[in-house]
Amino acid sequence: MDWLKSIFLTQNVAQSILLIALTISLGLYLGKFKIKGISLGITWILFVGIILSHFGFIADAGVMSFVKDFGLILFVYAIGLQVGPSFFSSLRKGGLKLNMLATLVILLGCVVTIVIGYVTNTDLATMTGIMAGAVTNTPALGAAQQTLTDAGKESNFLSSAYAVAYPLAVLSIIFVPMLLKVIFRINPKKEEEIALKNANTDNPSSMSILVTNKGLEGKSLQTLHSIYKTPFVVSRIKRKNGLLERPTKDSTLGVGDIVRMVTLKEHEQEVILLIGELLKTEEIQWDMEQGKLGAKRIVVTKKEIQGRRLGELHLGSLYNVTLVRVKRGGTELVASADLQLQLGDRVVVVGSEEDIQKVANVLGNSLKRLEVPNLIPIFMGIFLGVIVGLIPIKFPGIPQPIKLGLAGGSLIVAILISRFGPLYKVVTYTTTSANMMIRDIGIALFLSAVGLTAGENFVDVIISGGYWWVVYGLIITVVPILIVAILARAVFKLPYYTIVGMVAGSHTDPPALAFANESSQTDQPAVSYATVYPLSMFLRIFSAQLLILISL
Repeated sequence: MDWLKSIFLTQNVAQSILLIALTISLGLYLGKFKIKGISLGITWILFVGIILSHFGFIADAGVMSFVKDFGLILFVYAIGLQVGPSFFSSLRKGGLKLNMLATLVILLGCVVTIVIGYVTNTDLATMTGIMAGAVTNTPALGAAQQTLTDAGKESNFLSSAYAVAYPLAVLSIIFVPMLLKVIFRINPKKEEEIALKNANTDNPSSMSILVTNKGLEGKSLQTLHSIYKTPFVVSRIKRKNGLLERPTKDSTLGVGDIVRMVTLKEHEQEVILLIGELLKTEEIQWDMEQGKLGAKRIVVTKKEIQGRRLGELHLGSLYNVTLVRVKRGGTELVASADLQLQLGDRVVVVGSEEDIQKVANVLGNSLKRLEVPNLIPIFMGIFLGVIVGLIPIKFPGIPQPIKLGLAGGSLIVAILISRFGPLYKVVTYTTTSANMMIRDIGIALFLSAVGLTAGENFVDVIISGGYWWVVYGLIITVVPILIVAILARAVFKLPYYTIVGMVAGSHTDPPALAFANESSQTDQPAVSYATVYPLSMFLRIFSAQLLILISL
């Protein structure tokens, strides 16, 4: 049986892969169990890794370093691709507020760290290691170690302090949102309904409006567009005599006509006041006359359509149809002329069956084409993300340059490439299942590597006095995010899942985001996470380096 023992205990690539696979498998299995409806989910992988390494199953350090970094890159890159299209709109609608709250979490964490170090007479370098673990930020630990090395100093406890504080910090970051539910009596189902309803205020709203404004009598839709600048689409008009027609830009309106219109939710009331009286859905049936008009959702699958504006294609005039709205991921958009199409977009088209089929031929509408993975943008994006993460950023008065790190650079590039790639014919589309696969594999690899490298001396450090570090870490973790979470809910009235994502992002904590994603059907946690992540990553690294410089 010596050969079997050597498989598990001899440190090499094969043994490391074996331990990673075992850790992930056991962790995911344990994550299925719930106690009173609560489960740690994928976070179990971390604790399985700690247990295995504590009992002597030690993986190759070089392999673990690679797996940890590469797993984290895959995770944050997939997150960036997911939230990129809505990232900049989220900045306009509260992103500044979220980043200010995240910055407050970081500042409070630094203050608590300094205070604990002063009260307990613990050297600031060790406290910096505890803080890095307490905020689950590995790049901060690396930055602190590099700053010490560049200064010709060493700290024997920096890494150990990080490893001791890290595991319970993961739990604490998950625990605080749970505590928030109790404090404010939050109903998760109700919050999710609100999140689904208000996930994106740019989502179009469909309305049936009775024309009562006499000033619009005989006016064309083109004239209406000139009066009302916000994008809208009139998909159908039901005349006073009951006839249903597909409008063109030259179609005129008359008092008593009923228009079926799509516009932005935030401008609903303005449109109603401009045109007339809102009708309830049941009051007007838009059933199509068989053989005349129909509505169908067409998927953009031709690569040559990528990045082109709807107005350039002239689909309405060429094929006698009306393009109503476009669904992109979880977001719906008004089908305005200046909207740029991306692969995977689903365009709602109104017209005759024959004309709709002609539009389908132009746009593609072949789901098989979308099943082919586009790997070049993914790996080119990771390549660029690593370069961005390694760029040194110098600040006056700070001897060592600051870097965003591998994860921070990859996230920024993913957001940019998913948002602006289509402008340059770059195909960034991935199916939801493919994105989830990349994301879950990445976080699983990251957690397994952290666990397998943190457990070897975990118990010894705690027994020899490191248990106080656990206490210090819990204080550093819980106090800042609890204060800011209560502030965000009580004062700023932020939605629960937005707060959860902000808390996870302020700690740049993938396990907390993974937990939030598992508990919510919306992308609200991921959006708020990505909104605060870049600045939070920079501030976490900067603050760790600054504390080390203060300690010298």
